[in-house]
Amino acid sequence: MSEGPRFSNDPLREPGWLRWLLILTAAAAIGLLVLLPLVMVLGAAFGKGFHAWWQALLTPDARSALALTLFTAAIVIPVNAVFGVLAAWVLTRFSFRGKRVLLALIDLPFAVSPVVAGLCLVLLFGSAGWFHAWLQAHEIKVLFARPGIVLATLFVTFPFVVRELVPLMQQQGADEELAARSLGASAWTMFLRVTLPKIKWGLLYGVLLCAARAMGEFGAVSVVSGHIRGMTNTLPLHIEILYNEFDATAAFAAASLLAGLSLLTLVLKVWLEARHGDALAQSHRRH
Repeated sequence: MSEGPRFSNDPLREPGWLRWLLILTAAAAIGLLVLLPLVMVLGAAFGKGFHAWWQALLTPDARSALALTLFTAAIVIPVNAVFGVLAAWVLTRFSFRGKRVLLALIDLPFAVSPVVAGLCLVLLFGSAGWFHAWLQAHEIKVLFARPGIVLATLFVTFPFVVRELVPLMQQQGADEELAARSLGASAWTMFLRVTLPKIKWGLLYGVLLCAARAMGEFGAVSVVSGHIRGMTNTLPLHIEILYNEFDATAAFAAASLLAGLSLLTLVLKVWLEARHGDALAQSHRRH
């Protein structure tokens, strides 16, 4: 004899109307706070036609801002990937005093305002900074130049890769790595053949998040860049200048380009989640 649905009378199970109310509320919030502003930006960008949009992106300042944004991301992403893997390895494979302190320091960019991060770089490399005399003696310029922009972006993006890998590597454990070492594999072979295949999707996911933040970073870069047109303006800074000068068409055109880069990152993220959902779900588990 059939017993019927086992949990049909579960008092903790929400009624159907409440479930749909929550779903519609969430969808409405996302539509109003995320989709509608994005649609309005795209509408303003193409309001005067494709030709006006294209011409706004062909200006020397716009091309320079795009090139600097991609240049910064091209440096920040591999550096963060390498140091993120190393930091995750240290935190998950070794026991030492101060591990919790190190983990808290890695999370520091999440807690500190990006503007504060920029000001810290000013205190280090500015005219009254600790390294100013040495930098001046060697004719090295950090602030109001590309090195300062790269350093500021590195600071704010460093936790993304580490925070994706640490819980994943903790859950996986080190048994397979120890087995590989006991069979005579070198440390490098063990990493390439055992560790990397197990963490590659979590690593790629962290890299995507790092790329999105690197291209859109504003606060820290704004402090150290100097806002020099054609030299130290990234796309976010270029958009701000155009908006302050009431050049709405060019500002929204640049904003649509930046939004397009972010959407490309989002598409890759969704594709990864759809194709490798289980591995990525593991990387999102937190203790």
